Amino acid sequence: MCRSIKTLRPPALPEEATEEDILAAALQFVRKVSGFRAPAAHNQEVFDRAVDEIAEATARLLDGLEVRGAPVRTS
Repeated sequence: MCRSIKTLRPPALPEEATEEDILAAALQFVRKVSGFRAPAAHNQEVFDRAVDEIAEATARLLDGLEVRGAPVRTS
């Protein structure tokens, strides 16, 4: 696991993850998997698309998780 990606669910994160938190984690994941900190111009589109798709999947995951023993979300 990439050590710079933090856990984004309670109780590790006391409040809901923000869109910024999710995008940062997605970017770190894509950087780790691709091996590029910043892609070359000819790879920028696919790199950015991967970040967006992973951020969307992460948001869906966090919305669907049920963490037992954690306070009930009211949103």
